Amino acid sequence: MLSGKRIILGVTGGIAAYKAAFLLRALQKSGAEVRVAMTPSATRFVGTETFSSLSKHEVAVDVFPENEAATQSWTQHISWGEWADLFVIAPCTANTLAKIAHGISNNMLTSTVLAARCPLLICPTMDGEMYESPAVQKNLKTVQEFGYHILEPEEGYLASGLEGKGRLPETDRILEKCDTILEQHRLEGPLAGKKVLVTAGPTREHIDPVRFISNPSSGKMGFAMAAAAQQLGAEVILVHGPVSLSKPIGIATIEIESTRELFEQVKNHADADVVIMAAAISDFTPQKTHPQKVKKDQAESSIRLKKTTDILAWLGDHKKEGQVLIGFAMETENLLENAQAKREQKNADWIIANSLNEAEAGFGSDKNSVYLISKKDSLRFEGLKKEIARKVLSHIFSIT
Repeated sequence: MLSGKRIILGVTGGIAAYKAAFLLRALQKSGAEVRVAMTPSATRFVGTETFSSLSKHEVAVDVFPENEAATQSWTQHISWGEWADLFVIAPCTANTLAKIAHGISNNMLTSTVLAARCPLLICPTMDGEMYESPAVQKNLKTVQEFGYHILEPEEGYLASGLEGKGRLPETDRILEKCDTILEQHRLEGPLAGKKVLVTAGPTREHIDPVRFISNPSSGKMGFAMAAAAQQLGAEVILVHGPVSLSKPIGIATIEIESTRELFEQVKNHADADVVIMAAAISDFTPQKTHPQKVKKDQAESSIRLKKTTDILAWLGDHKKEGQVLIGFAMETENLLENAQAKREQKNADWIIANSLNEAEAGFGSDKNSVYLISKKDSLRFEGLKKEIARKVLSHIFSIT
C-alpha cells in the first residue's frame, strides 16, 4: 500500500527523533514519497539538513520562516495538507500531543495537522510516567475521538535510565500500521467496490512492420488517473498503448498497440462502473498494411487512410445505467466550445480538456492545465498530473 503514496513525516522534540531518519528511509524503500515537518524543538536533536538531504525536499519548521524560499510560504501547511495520503508523527512528544488535542497551531507541523485531509498516525513517545499521566491519557482519548490513529509505544529501556512504556516502536511495526491505515482508508473511499476502466497512452496504426501512424502521448495523465482511482478505493484495469512508464503496483494492466486492439479490450471491460478514456487514440489507420517493409524506391507517394472506430462514441451509445463515462479532449483552438460539443456528441458525463498551446502542459509533460467540463459548468485544475487526477476524481465522485 505504500508504493506511490505521499507521506508527511512529522518529527517532534524527543530523543527518539534520530530514529525518524531510519523511518524516512524505510518509507522511501517501500515506494513512498516523503516530506518532513519538524517542530522547532526537534531541530535541537536532529538538524533539518539530515531530513532535507534524505527526502530531497525542504523541511517545514516555522509558519513564517526567516529565509523564505520560493517554494515555502506561510500557506505551506495548506498545500501539504492537500498533497498527503498519510501523515505520520513519529516520535510525538506529550507537548505536541497536547497541542493536537486542543487545536493549537503555533508551528508548521501542528498547523499542517489541522489542514490535513488524510489519515493521521500518532506515535506517542515519552518517559513511562509521562505516558501514564492523566493528562496524556486524556489527550490520547481526545485525538482518537477525532478519528486519528494511535500506535502505542513499546516497553523497554528509556532515555531517563528507567524502564517503562514509552519507546518508539520499531520501524517495521510503524510501516505495518501505515499499511493497515491506508488499506482501511481505501476501502472507505468513494470508489470502494467499484470497477474502473482506464485507457492511456498512444495507439499505433502500422503501415508496415517498421512504420506507423501515432502521436506523442506519454501515457502519464492516464496512468495518473488510474493511480488516483485506486487511491479512492477502486479496482482498476489499465489498458495502455506503447509507453515507457513503470507498471503501477496493484493495478491490472493490459498492453495494446492499435486502436482495434484497444477497442476489443474496452468491449471486454465495458461493464465497468466508471470508464476513463485518457488514451490518445489514432483517428485514422492505413487502408492497407504491408506485411513486409516497403522499400523506399517501391513506395507510393501517398497513403490511403480510413477512420478508426470512435471508441468514446461507442461507449456513449452502450452506456449502462449508473455508469460514469469520462472522456478527454486535446484541442489547439476554441477549447471549451469544442470540448463541450464533444461531451454532448459522445454522451459522456465529463470531459477533461486541455490545450496544446498551454506552457508545460499536454504531451510528455509532468504538468498539465485542464478544464473539467460537465453539462452544467467547467472547472480549471492545474499542476502536476498526479495532483490533477486526484482532484478531478475527488470532485467528480463527491457530487456524482
